[in-house]
Amino acid sequence: MPSMREVTVRSELPGLSRVVNAESVKAYADAGGDQNPLHQDEASARAAGFPGIIAHGMFTMGHLAAFVSRWAGGPDRIRRLTAQFRAPVHMGEEIVAGGRVKAVDVERGVALLECWVSVERDGGTEWPIKRGEAEVLLDP
Repeated sequence: MPSMREVTVRSELPGLSRVVNAESVKAYADAGGDQNPLHQDEASARAAGFPGIIAHGMFTMGHLAAFVSRWAGGPDRIRRLTAQFRAPVHMGEEIVAGGRVKAVDVERGVALLECWVSVERDGGTEWPIKRGEAEVLLDP
């Protein structure tokens, strides 16, 4: 768990990556109850203009939450997590959650993080989640 003594503004957090696959997306759909065919059926996804099945936005947000939780020392240390969904995630892509410390509030004992999820696509970086922000508790 990070402490106020260790955390410095603008420091980068170690990233967290995962390859998105149909089995994980299907498990997410079953757990969350979102059975939209865009997330399970190739033909439906293609008819909607995608190259194939796409992950749920909240599947990608869950990856961001896991990243913040790992850095913070557990989900109970997250006080707030927000994000903007900017691009779909396709099967077989590697998503990478990243972030940096934006501010430290010593009086409240929290760090404010700027965070995102990126994917390398067509020779460049895209941002399925951009302008994310998390507030996490720090150890004294």
